[in-house]
Amino acid sequence: MIKPVEGFSKLTKEQKIDWLTTNYTKDPKAAKALLQRYWNDDTKVQKLHDEFIENTVTNFYLPFGVAPNFLINDKLYAIPMVIEESSVVAAASKAAKFWLNKGGFKTTVIGTEKIGQVHFMYHGDPTKLKSFFNSVKPKLLEKAAHITKNMKKRGGGITNIELKNKTDKLDHYFQLHCTFETLDAMGANFINSCLESFAETLKTESLANLDFSEKEKNIEIVMSILSNYVPNCVVRAEVSCPVDELNIDHQMPSKEFAQKIVQAVNIAQAEPHRAVTHNKGIMNGVDAVVLATGNDFRAIEAGVHAYAAKEEGYSSLTHAEVENEIFKFWIELPLALGTVGGLTSLHPLVKLALEILGKPSATELMQIVAVAGLAQNFAAIRSLVTTGIQEGHMKMHLLNILNQLGATEIEKTTLTNYFKKHTATHSSVVEAFQKLRQ
Repeated sequence: MIKPVEGFSKLTKEQKIDWLTTNYTKDPKAAKALLQRYWNDDTKVQKLHDEFIENTVTNFYLPFGVAPNFLINDKLYAIPMVIEESSVVAAASKAAKFWLNKGGFKTTVIGTEKIGQVHFMYHGDPTKLKSFFNSVKPKLLEKAAHITKNMKKRGGGITNIELKNKTDKLDHYFQLHCTFETLDAMGANFINSCLESFAETLKTESLANLDFSEKEKNIEIVMSILSNYVPNCVVRAEVSCPVDELNIDHQMPSKEFAQKIVQAVNIAQAEPHRAVTHNKGIMNGVDAVVLATGNDFRAIEAGVHAYAAKEEGYSSLTHAEVENEIFKFWIELPLALGTVGGLTSLHPLVKLALEILGKPSATELMQIVAVAGLAQNFAAIRSLVTTGIQEGHMKMHLLNILNQLGATEIEKTTLTNYFKKHTATHSSVVEAFQKLRQ
């Protein structure tokens, strides 16, 4: 029986591995060798990785690919993407090439406002709280001045603080709803530091407020935290061209192709079951670039899906229309990204990814990420309304299946050539492999 471990975080990496492999693997020697095989040979690089998180025992590798030929606002990009899913990079590259000679992608940053909140409980007269807030608001800003000093020098800082009465949702619940401009930083630490300062000042000043009763003075600060829902930190990306230029290698007439794309998007806007998968495809492109550039893809995912549900129900993040014989396809995404701070200045491959992108500002990165999501969605819909999604996906997945089967390089070449002319499914690949081995 495995016993709980005491002081695990204080063990050396080797001791952690010994404990882990001894207690949780069938072959500790083989498991230990596997973990060590993924260590970086450069001890300085490995130490850097060890210190990114707690209790590190090894590195987990994901492919770092690149999708070339993205023309964005008349500038050509090769976009780094980190992802494990077959066909994502290929699909993005195909969409980039498709739009390259049609004007490329156009983008607009609609807003860059980020949000944080101080959540608190107040038992008393809301009008007295409102009056108190109005009087104390300048002091909230004053007490946080040491935190905002450097950000303000660069043109950012706190843009507003509002008192919001949320008692219609929860008894006695109020909040300070605060907005920020954090420039090229994602800004989480800055925002959270400001919020904690606001909370401390709010509590201190309420205790000294002579207009409050003893009960009203006892404001209960529940928590102070940024929000990953940023509906005013939004970027738009779009493509457009005359319908008759939507040439898809004679798979379908251009007009029919345009109509089917519009119908496919309309279905994703009307049907949540389809919208979830539709938007997941968008996030294949978005997350891959977010991860490659050292940003928080979990935060982006949460905020984007909340944005997709901001109206009556969960719906498509992309839109399409044909008007006056012009096809237009676009997306709006909330993206709170950073190009300074965090992993952007630590992880060697993140630094390289940002260099490949021309060392973009946060707003430039927002535009690149949105384009990656739009391109991915266009490629997916194009496959769905023409050949179907499986033909291209399974051909890209072919090598994964062959590797699982233990195919040799010669067998991989033979079967790759075979499936250029035949439909690849998991069962058909296994059957062809077995026949080849016989």
